[in-house]
This record gives sequence, C-alpha cells and structure tokens, in this order.
Amino acid sequence: MSTHHGGKITLKPISEMAKFQKNLIPANISEDYELKPMFKKIAGEKEINKGVIAFRDFLYLFCDHLISDGHLYDKPPKNPSSMTDYPFLHNLTNLLVEMGYNSKLSKNGNSLLITKIPSCMAIIDEKGKKKNPKISSSSLIECIRFLNLCGFIFNGIDLEAKILDISKIKLEVLYPKNPIMLTGLKVMSVAEMELRTTRRYWNDNNLLRCDYRLIKKEDTDILDILKDFLHPLPKKIQNFALKLHQHYTDMGMTCVMTILGDVNFAYSFINKSQKVLSPRDIYSLSLWQFSYSMRYGYCLIIRAKKTDKYLNIIEKFPLFLQDIIAKGYGCYRKLGNKHCQHDCQGIRIPLDNSIIDISKEIETWLDNEISCSGRSK
Repeated sequence: MSTHHGGKITLKPISEMAKFQKNLIPANISEDYELKPMFKKIAGEKEINKGVIAFRDFLYLFCDHLISDGHLYDKPPKNPSSMTDYPFLHNLTNLLVEMGYNSKLSKNGNSLLITKIPSCMAIIDEKGKKKNPKISSSSLIECIRFLNLCGFIFNGIDLEAKILDISKIKLEVLYPKNPIMLTGLKVMSVAEMELRTTRRYWNDNNLLRCDYRLIKKEDTDILDILKDFLHPLPKKIQNFALKLHQHYTDMGMTCVMTILGDVNFAYSFINKSQKVLSPRDIYSLSLWQFSYSMRYGYCLIIRAKKTDKYLNIIEKFPLFLQDIIAKGYGCYRKLGNKHCQHDCQGIRIPLDNSIIDISKEIETWLDNEISCSGRSK
C-alpha cells in the first residue's frame, strides 16, 4: 500500500491483505434507496437491492476463504514490484468483474450465461500484433477453483483440467447458496466498468468494496461513508472520530474520500479556490486526515506546519505528544536503501485506545494550527 523507492519489498501474506480488504466492506446497506435509471434494465429495484446485500455477504465469505485458504492458491512474485503485488488477487478481481459485466442474467435470476472473458483471451492490437491473455489459462483454472470453493458452480468447465481454452467455452455460472447474489454481482460489475473514472486496480476496486453508492440515484453524504469506514473500530474511537469530523466540517472544512492504495478521509479549506478541485487535489491540500492502510492500520494524520507559532500551547501537552510533534514529518526515503515509509504524509497517530487520552489535546492542536494558518472559527 505504498510507493516503492528502493530496497527489497517483503509482501505480507495474502491472508493479511484479505483482512484489510474485509474491513472496507460496508457493514450496513439499506434495502430502500433509488437506483440510477441505467440499472433498472437489469432487474427490478427490490431484486437489485437484495442482490447487492447478498453480494456483500458473499464478499465476507470470499475474504474469509482468502484468509484461511488463500495461501494454497496465491503464488507471490519473487521480486514484487510494490506492496500491492498480489497477482492471484488481481486475477480474481478481473475475473469477477468480467463475469458480471460480460454475462446475461437468466430470466429467473438464478444463473449467468457468459460467452466471453476478455482478460482470458488473446487479442490482436492495432498494429496487428498478437497479445497474450492478461490471465493465463493455468491462472484462470486456479481462480475458478477458488471461486468454486466460495460457492460458485461453473457448468461447462472441468475443474480438474490443467489448462482451459476459454474462447471455446460457454459458461453457465450458478450460486446455489443464494442465487440473488448473481444479480448483485451483475449490477456491481456494470457500475465498476461504466461508472469509475480512473484505472481499476484490485486494491482500488468498487466491486471488492461493494461500493453500492455508485448505483444510487442520489449522492451519499460523506458522513455516512465515514461511518462505514470507522465501523470496525471500538465505539468510543468511532465517536471521537465523528466528533472531529463534525467540529471541523462545521468550521468550513471540506472532507473527501480518496483511495490511493491507502483509504483516506482528507480535510481541507478550499473556499478560496478559483477552480474546480478533484478529490485528489483536495487531498493534496489537506491539513489532516483519517487513514487506513496495510502498513499502519487506522490512523489520524496531521500535516502541521505552524507549530512554532503556538509552542506555548504544545508545552502543556503530554511529553510523548510533544516529542511526536517536535519530530515533525518529511520524506526520508533517501536515507539508505529503503522503500518509502510514507513519512511525507504527515504526523501519524494510531486510531486506537491511546488516542482517547489525548483527544482534547488533538482538538486543541488542530484548532491552533488552523488559526495560525489564517483560518479561524
């Protein structure tokens, strides 16, 4: 979940990646929201709402099997290119998306008929050069076996085969445990393929997060998204985070969610901007943020630049917090042959029980940083 800048990369087990991903799946999905018109041609609104919830439940099972059995299928690269280099998970992600997108839902909604999976097929490019499939035949069969373990049934494939020629196969895909899940897969795959505006990565994937907000007609309030983000944390930490969010949005800060490998809720003042800012622009201007990453877990990150102007306030903080602030932040990747430690992101404080004891100091710190930056309540 970080950018590599030299040094050997050691990947965490795929089970750890699955635990991380599982926390991003929304705990609460309403059955009562209006869909964007483009989805109503797939199925009825009630069926889609139930299907998305069933798909969310499948993703929990999917992550559980990655945690318990993923090591039997995953083949980590000898020289990973980044902290997110998990080819098996990348292939699974592409396969699920294309299964849903390139399929026809049966009239009773109990099966998907698939006639093509582009990632598994060779293509001829504009120059007439043949390009091999993105997912090899041997990798495809491993992915299908894993999905079979998760409850899928693939009629038209021999699971004992060593290789598959997908171009000659018509697949009927079933999910007997809860057939309505296939409707959810279909809808979420369409949303992933047609509504996202950036390149898809497995670790920035609306499908694996079950980001059902994409299919809603009305935008979702950022507070509701933040509540989903915080749901794995203890209640008192959730309350602390929500209090900070409310306090600083009431002061005029804008909050945006970005996924840059890590998941971030960034807070910035943007009312003086003369142009329309993207979420990444707002992130780059942020004073502070909530973050969730494989490396650090849940954290509060503060980009304090004016601490020299309120040292008299900081001197009243607990000594350990004074030390954290005194160290500051910056990029240390040039110190030895090490990969990026994300020290340039800001001063990082874990969102665990220890932060409750300094909650008042955190708010005082942020208030003074804002005031000394030319902002005021």
